[in-house]
Amino acid sequence: MTDAQLTPHTKASRQQLITQLLAHNEVSSQSTLLSLLEKEGVSVTQATLSRDLVDLRAEKVRSSTGVLVYTLPALGGERHRPFRPGEEAADYYSARLARLCEELLVSAEASDNLVVVRTPPGAAQYLASALDHSVIPTLLGTIAGDDTILLIARSIADGPELADRLLSLANGRTPNT
Repeated sequence: MTDAQLTPHTKASRQQLITQLLAHNEVSSQSTLLSLLEKEGVSVTQATLSRDLVDLRAEKVRSSTGVLVYTLPALGGERHRPFRPGEEAADYYSARLARLCEELLVSAEASDNLVVVRTPPGAAQYLASALDHSVIPTLLGTIAGDDTILLIARSIADGPELADRLLSLANGRTPNT
């Protein structure tokens, strides 16, 4: 892990890690979640973890395997669900991104490694969140306003490719990459 990839040990970064762990694992107890956090180098008390779960509005729901597991609300009120056996996180987030691009993407235009994406009013942050959770290796990050998202690609060549990929998704086509 390089210094640029190190995550600071703040409440926000810890809660983001908890969100990722709950989305990718069937976590049925706080002790299991504490172990997962420790594997990631984050040590917290059970009381702190309890407060984090309350802050994140975590609930226990029955998973596809019949076990009660923690889940978190997604944007729009839907619940994150643990992935089904054999289902990859990338598949789930790719399908979600494709659906949201079809519904929300108005335009995408690249200039070197920057891509400006337009959405209907109020939809930019929702689509940006889906982009942030997607597995697009050329996407470094997003900045969202009300109806505009700025995407930052990793290289100059990646910007136009990223714009084309999003437009393909918006038109219901699978991108070539």
